[in-house]
Amino acid sequence: MTQDNSRPDSVALGNGADPHGGEDKHALQADGVSAAGSIVMAVAGSAPAYSIAATTATLVGAAALGAPAALLWCGIPMLGIAWAFLYLGRADVNAGASYSWVARALHPILGFLSGWALVISATIFMVAGALPAGAMTVTLFAPDQANNTLLVTGVGSIWFLVMAACVLFGVHVTARAQWIMSLIEVGILVLFAVLMIVHASSGAHRGPSFSWDWLGFSHLTGAGVFVSAALVAAFYYWGWDVSSNLNEETKDGHKNAGSAGIIGVVIVFLLFEIFTIATMVILPAKTIENNSANVLSVLGEAVWPGIGGKILVIAVALSTIATLETTLIQVTRTLFSMGRDNTIPKIFGTLHPRWRTPAFATLIVVGVSILLFIGSNLVGGSIGDIMTNAIASIGIQIAFYYTLAGVAVVVAYRRVLLKSAKNFILIGLWPAVGAVFMGYIFVAGIWQNFASAAWVVNILGVGLIVVGIVPLLLFYRKAKGYYTRRPLELPDELDAKAPANIDDRDPATL
Repeated sequence: MTQDNSRPDSVALGNGADPHGGEDKHALQADGVSAAGSIVMAVAGSAPAYSIAATTATLVGAAALGAPAALLWCGIPMLGIAWAFLYLGRADVNAGASYSWVARALHPILGFLSGWALVISATIFMVAGALPAGAMTVTLFAPDQANNTLLVTGVGSIWFLVMAACVLFGVHVTARAQWIMSLIEVGILVLFAVLMIVHASSGAHRGPSFSWDWLGFSHLTGAGVFVSAALVAAFYYWGWDVSSNLNEETKDGHKNAGSAGIIGVVIVFLLFEIFTIATMVILPAKTIENNSANVLSVLGEAVWPGIGGKILVIAVALSTIATLETTLIQVTRTLFSMGRDNTIPKIFGTLHPRWRTPAFATLIVVGVSILLFIGSNLVGGSIGDIMTNAIASIGIQIAFYYTLAGVAVVVAYRRVLLKSAKNFILIGLWPAVGAVFMGYIFVAGIWQNFASAAWVVNILGVGLIVVGIVPLLLFYRKAKGYYTRRPLELPDELDAKAPANIDDRDPATL
C-alpha cells in the first residue's frame, strides 16, 4: 500500500516541479507554511476577538444564560468534525479539502456542493468581515462616525484589498502577516482573560454571578432557542478548517494541517467560553444588547477604565483583518481545486507563475466582494441588520458542508473503525456525533426560518447552495475525471488491506 496520490503529481513531489519536466502550473508552493504556522492559521480562521465582539450579543440574545452552554455543546461536535478533517486529510492532500474528500468518500455531486457551500459562505463573509474591520478602524480614529455605513464599508473595503494583496503575493507573505496579527491579538485576549477573572472574582460586576448550570441544557429550552443558539455558535467556530485548505502548501501537510485544526478549535473554545461568561457576569444584559456591534470595547472599559476598551478594539481590528485573509485563502484554494478538476472554468485552476498563488481566483473573489460591499449599502439597513442575516445564513452553509465531512470520514474508514478503541472513537463515533449535530441544526434551522418568515436567511443560506447546480450541470462533461468515482485510499498504517485497483489518477489529466 502506498500513500494516496490522488492530488496532482507535482504536489506529491512537494517541489512544484512537473514530473515530465518543467514547472507545473497546477502546483501550489509546497512547504510554505510550517506546522506552527498552520496552527496560527487555524486560530486566525476562527477569529476569536472578532467572533466575540461581533457575535456575543447575538448569542446572548438567542440563548440568554444558555450562551456558554451553546458554545460548549456546539464545541464538542465541532471537535468531532475537526477529527474528521484530520483523517480525511491523511488520506487525500487536496487544497479543496471537503470538496475533494466528500466527492471520493460519498459522491462527486455532494463533493461539489460541499465545496460550493464553502465558496458561498466565504464570499458572504467578506461583507460580514469587512464591515467590522472598517467599524473598528473608524472607532479608533473617528468614534463619532462609527455608525456611518458608507464610511465603515469604504474603510473595510480598503482593509480587504490589503489582505487580498497579501494572499496574492504568496503563502510566505500570508503566513508572516498572520503570525504578527494573531500573536498580538491572542496576547491581548489572554491578558484580558486574566484581568476579567480577577475583576469578576472581586465581586465588582453588574451582571449575574456565574453558575455552573450555565453550561447545562436548562437555559436552552423553549421554541427554537437551541437551534438558533447552535447556528450562531457554529459561526463562532467556523474558519479553523483553513489549515486543511492549505494542506498542499504546509510542511508534512497530510499530518500537520489536520492537527492544526484540532488545536485551533481547542484554543478558540477556551477563549470563547472565558469571554462569553465574563461578558455576562461583568456587564448587564441591557448594555450587551445596546452594544451589539462591539461588546468587547465596553467590556474592556469596565475591566480597565480609560484604556482597556481601546486595546480590545485593536485586538478586534487585527482579528477581523486576519480572518479576512484566512477566508480569502479558503475560497481561493477551493476555487483553485475546482478549476484544476474542470468543475468550473479551467482558468480558476491556474497559478501566478512567480507567486504560485491562484491569482485569477483571487481577483474574481475580490471583484465579487467589492460588488457585495456596494450592494449592502444600496440595499440599505443598518450594519447590525446586515451582520445578523449574514451570520444566520453562513451558519446554515457551514452546517451543510461540515455534516458531509463528518459522514465522509465514517464511510471512508468504515473497514477499520472496529480495529481499535481509538479508531472507533476518533474516526467513527465522534465525527458521527458531529455530523448528526450539524445535520440537525441545518434542517432545523431551515425549518425555523420558514416558520418565522426569515426568507432572506433561507435565500442566502440555502438558495445559494442550490445555485451550485448550475455550474455542476454546465461542467459535468468536462469534469469527467472528478465525477468518476475514485474511492479514497487509506494511509498504510490504518488499512493494510485496502482494495487494489484504486484509480488515483489526476482528474486534470483525464
